[in-house]
Amino acid sequence: MSKKRLLPLGMILVLLIATLPGCAKRPGSVRFSGLHVTDRMELDFAEQFSVDYYEGGYKLITLGDGSRFLTVPEGAEPPAGLDETITPLFQPIQNIYLAATSAMCLFDALDRLDAIRLSGTKEDGWYVENARTAMREGRILYAGKYSEPDYELLLAENTSLAIESMMIGHATEVKDQLERLGIPVLTDQSSNETHPLGRAEWIRLYGALLDEEEKADEIFREQVGLLRDVEQEEATGKTVAFFYIGTTGRVVARRTGDYVSKMIGLAGGEYAFRDLGDPTSKTSTVTLEMETFYAAAKDADILIYNATIADSLSTLDDLLQKHDLLKDFKAVQNGQVWCTTKSMYQETTALGQMIQSLHRIFSDTEKQLDEVPFFYRLK
Repeated sequence: MSKKRLLPLGMILVLLIATLPGCAKRPGSVRFSGLHVTDRMELDFAEQFSVDYYEGGYKLITLGDGSRFLTVPEGAEPPAGLDETITPLFQPIQNIYLAATSAMCLFDALDRLDAIRLSGTKEDGWYVENARTAMREGRILYAGKYSEPDYELLLAENTSLAIESMMIGHATEVKDQLERLGIPVLTDQSSNETHPLGRAEWIRLYGALLDEEEKADEIFREQVGLLRDVEQEEATGKTVAFFYIGTTGRVVARRTGDYVSKMIGLAGGEYAFRDLGDPTSKTSTVTLEMETFYAAAKDADILIYNATIADSLSTLDDLLQKHDLLKDFKAVQNGQVWCTTKSMYQETTALGQMIQSLHRIFSDTEKQLDEVPFFYRLK
């Protein structure tokens, strides 16, 4: 394990929290001994992270849970005045253990899979083709899922950073053990973003970690542009249900106000469930009896079957085999049933494109479309 990650004894001094002249007071703006903030990343949608830039190439990353990380330029040392609650990350950041699946496509879009050495998902669990290839070729190794990592492998590979999803909150003992071993843990909190493109904007955080800000901005701006194009169009008024049917025959639908239902609204549609689920809950889905789903979605204009979780469907007959009541649904009778591709939840970089695809589906009154990115029609 690299000794660079451990601060020399006596290096940790008192942190001075200060407001810079001419700047509004804000969490995360701190002054280190001899270093001043030179800039802050201006964010469009994301609310769960911030990035402050300091003299000498240092960057302070603050996350929504209050955790903070300071990237230290290659060959430099942590600055005097660094509080022990701020974790130093020494650049170049390499040999990452990535357990947050939603982040893989962000690294892939930045062309920086080389920074990832270990994965919390097996090869056959990835729908990011370059990640599958990297694992097949041994450039990325499977190191156990988030709740059961292979600590020996992580140490043997000199892991410099573990990137976890919010699921690590259910395995706090794992986080504690990683940190005891000297492996910093950064929890990806993109799932807490209130706007769908807030999730996509996390590419800018990873761009800051990898010194790839310019490329990250370019990729993100493309998705913002797609959203702005859709916003120029009139709302379609189409009612939409997004769901899948579990093995017990019960329906699992997205909670009203979660990012998928918000994408439907941004695309000009109207989610069929006006108040489904607890709006304060972090849970994104709600399980319903078929009769309850029938009452709310029978007259929906469009059904979208979520195959990212359930088995993929090819035809309407495949759907009707799930439950006999589905034959009475308006969307089934009108041939307006769509299915997601398996990759949808692993394509965080393309949320603007997903919104555009949804808008195209909602606008296709003549049923001329059979397939758009991330969705296909059941026939």
